[in-house]
Amino acid sequence: MSEYVGVAGSGPSAAFFDLDRTLISGSSAFTLALQARQAGLIPNSEFVRDAAGAVSFKLFGASDDTTAEVRARILKAVTGMRQSELQALNTEVLPRLLARLRPEARRLLDRHRQAGRDTFIVSAAPQEIVEPLAHSLGMTSGIGTRSKVLDGRYTGELDGPFCYGLGKVEAIVELANWNGYELHQCYAYSDSASDLPMLEAVGHPVAVNPDGKLERHARRHGWPIVIFSQQTKSVIRRTAASVGTIGIAGASFAAGTAVGRSRASTLRRRRR
Repeated sequence: MSEYVGVAGSGPSAAFFDLDRTLISGSSAFTLALQARQAGLIPNSEFVRDAAGAVSFKLFGASDDTTAEVRARILKAVTGMRQSELQALNTEVLPRLLARLRPEARRLLDRHRQAGRDTFIVSAAPQEIVEPLAHSLGMTSGIGTRSKVLDGRYTGELDGPFCYGLGKVEAIVELANWNGYELHQCYAYSDSASDLPMLEAVGHPVAVNPDGKLERHARRHGWPIVIFSQQTKSVIRRTAASVGTIGIAGASFAAGTAVGRSRASTLRRRRR
């Protein structure tokens, strides 16, 4: 029997991945800001402020007011900048982000692809970074924050949702409607409680390296919890959840563990 039978959906579906501390270790925003500073696109003072803000924004979430402030500052920072200048940063940014891809995440992406499922990064990072990164990973595409461009320069306005919190839901719902995905058959992965709206929008939410608030929520609702280590293959802990979700969340890096074998044996006995 194929090892993918347990994860194949009965209809069209996709898997949506947060980027920072989920697919990769660390902050993509910090990497982008560092390269932008070195390219002379932002001054040192803004780099220090935005780097610290990126870490706080990701680790502790944000209120609606803070989200609006961050969004406004990001848009102000790129206003008048040539789109080609931001895209040129990919030469330095992408290799650094790819080097921080968690090995468990790579195998998980492979599992979803082999199950015939589309895969997407969903991140507040600029679309100019997110989409090429997704393609470099062999994913279907990336959903990032889009800024309006006029005559090759950013206008300082959004061209779609700000891909944070409810903005991620808006983006994946639009994508699902366009591609015919059944959201109740889709998967979503994140480390942060700020992504609860996205996780709750799909049928198979998975908490990856979760912050305290997300871990508590996941345990209350029986969602799988997985810990991606930096360089090892182990899943340190999991919660009990649906068989299908456990299969895809853990198969790529835990199918050979005693827990995985025990669960599989139990399921086989029940089916007899």
